[in-house]
Amino acid sequence: MKVFYWSPFFSHVATIKAVTRSVVSLTKFPQDGKYKVSLIDAIGEWEQNEDILKNKISVIKLSDTKLKNYLPKGGFLKSRISYLTIFFWNFFKLKNLINKEAPDFLIIHLMTSLPIFLSSFFNSKTKVILRISGFPKINIIRYLFWKIHAKKIYKVTCPTKKTYDFLVKKKIFDREKIFVLSDPIIDMREFSIKKKEGNNFISPIKSKYLISIGRLTKQKNFELLINFFYKLSFKYSKFELVIIGEGEDELKLKNLSKKLNIEKKVHFLGYQKNIFKYLKNAECFILTSLWEDPGFVIVEAALSNIPIISSNCPNGPEEIIEKNGYLFQNNNLESLLKKFDEFLGTNQDSIYKNKLILKKRIKKFSMFQHYKMLSKIIK
Repeated sequence: MKVFYWSPFFSHVATIKAVTRSVVSLTKFPQDGKYKVSLIDAIGEWEQNEDILKNKISVIKLSDTKLKNYLPKGGFLKSRISYLTIFFWNFFKLKNLINKEAPDFLIIHLMTSLPIFLSSFFNSKTKVILRISGFPKINIIRYLFWKIHAKKIYKVTCPTKKTYDFLVKKKIFDREKIFVLSDPIIDMREFSIKKKEGNNFISPIKSKYLISIGRLTKQKNFELLINFFYKLSFKYSKFELVIIGEGEDELKLKNLSKKLNIEKKVHFLGYQKNIFKYLKNAECFILTSLWEDPGFVIVEAALSNIPIISSNCPNGPEEIIEKNGYLFQNNNLESLLKKFDEFLGTNQDSIYKNKLILKKRIKKFSMFQHYKMLSKIIK
């Protein structure tokens, strides 16, 4: 059975890992090797991907041109220009590839409008599986676009129950087409390797520190985190703050920490290949996002066995944490400060118990569990 994946990108997003691990799961776990899986490279985005090289994943290039290197990045307008460029650059290339190769399934994650639009022109054999995350804005254009092409979509997957309920309520796709498919966030082999690397790691931060990880964008709401840390520093001067990630808000956030005179205690470490070596020594992990689905770093923090304080934002943290962490009101500074005090006041036995329960709950995000569900959807 031939399965193609479409997921062009031009900046670091968590979905990249979800895609590569989904591909690996379909090639790794079936005993009979029944899936022949390939990733479509639209703009040179997969060429140097570590997971692709390590797992020897088959990549089909639509072009030899590394368009990714020339696309504008950062900000809404630039990202729209890049999006449209990718759409028109690959219009006929993708159509011709699908009609020539006639895969049984085309699984689409990012920049899905092109394959959805082209689905009317695809070989009738190819079934399109669409992944939708979060609560996408259903304006009249998107509603009509999805509704017109709904019959051409074989199945729709979403990473959380709340997204599933949202899609069912909108009645764009038939209910029986929609499935919850947890992202394959956990690769135990990779985690073991990175955990071992961390055993010999000497942290540059000598004080006790809090940690947060994610793209430095509006969605992750690091501005709230820095303002929280500023207020916290008056009460608990022993803590420092580590922020891992890169993005268009980096300069703005660094300037904010300078303005608040806490720049010596706020450490911007940029993008890190191995986040686990920083997670293992942190006092707790804090997520201030305005929205998630489901929140990769929460799962990675739970896997690292550290307490989690998170906003109750839509659309994943609450499903993962429930009562075994600390949920504060979305985008509410006072609520975050209160939850941090609650965390510090919790006895160690309760913290240990919560960590064990969380670790059990995140098993559904393993590559094997993802494979089992995806293979059922394909069948």
